[in-house]
Amino acid sequence: MNGHLPPLSALRAFEAAARLKSFSKAAEELSVTPAAISHQIHALEEDLGVQLFRRLNRAVELTASAKVLLPGLSDAFAGIQASVRRLRAHNDTGTLTVTASPSFAAKWLVVRLHRFQERWPEIDVRLSATDNVVDLTGGDFDIAIRYGSGRYPGLHVEPLMKNEVFPACSPHLLETGPSLRTPDDLRRHALIHDQAVDRDPLAPSWPMWLKAAGVSGFSGTSGITYNASYLALDAAIAGHGVVLATSTIAAADIAAGRLVRLFSLALPDLFAYYIVTAPGALERAKVKAFRDWLRQEADA
Repeated sequence: MNGHLPPLSALRAFEAAARLKSFSKAAEELSVTPAAISHQIHALEEDLGVQLFRRLNRAVELTASAKVLLPGLSDAFAGIQASVRRLRAHNDTGTLTVTASPSFAAKWLVVRLHRFQERWPEIDVRLSATDNVVDLTGGDFDIAIRYGSGRYPGLHVEPLMKNEVFPACSPHLLETGPSLRTPDDLRRHALIHDQAVDRDPLAPSWPMWLKAAGVSGFSGTSGITYNASYLALDAAIAGHGVVLATSTIAAADIAAGRLVRLFSLALPDLFAYYIVTAPGALERAKVKAFRDWLRQEADA
């Protein structure tokens, strides 16, 4: 109760040996000899006044006291390791780690990244294109661009871009395929679907758009479905049908003439793209530079 703590080295030796249930494996992990581990644990047992291990022939067994001590120490050392990772990331000015969905990365971010590199050549960008939600507080990633509701507790969140959806197809299909003068003409074309609609009932879908356009007698549920927006767009670019395109993801292909927007009706997307960082991450120059660049590109 007087606040006395045993030596950190002894606690570390115990935690490794108890977690691995082996003095030799703990020695290997900590780069010391098994005799050093044994000495540290003996000193810790003397300090605490309890026995922590029962020494068997080729193994060790945790006592009841050891089982009480181990969980708190494991959590504490894990916290120390996380803090060190965050500090190293804080001081690393050369590499910026970014995570974004594959569709956003392929169709929006990759086509613009060269402008960031030209402006900040001293910052090396490492981009992970994944739909997995990563732990930004762990220090492995500096910044994320997330598509969703914007509610990410414990993180710093800034809106980046809103979306709307509308039909689009290749210029070749528009010129050579069946007429596409009115929304009702869509019933004569193959519709291309994005599987994201299946994962989120609020996401705008072909049936929603057709209903809003006043098309009756055509459900709009048939056709080919892809599990990523960029694949659905590429199918439309190849002339395989008409896609319900998301404005952000389709912007580059429309600007380049690979896709043509059809009709004036667009449905708002309740989800949007957000810049997400761990608390305090924007204090780092490289993270702030990338955040500012993202917002400039989005505004443009």
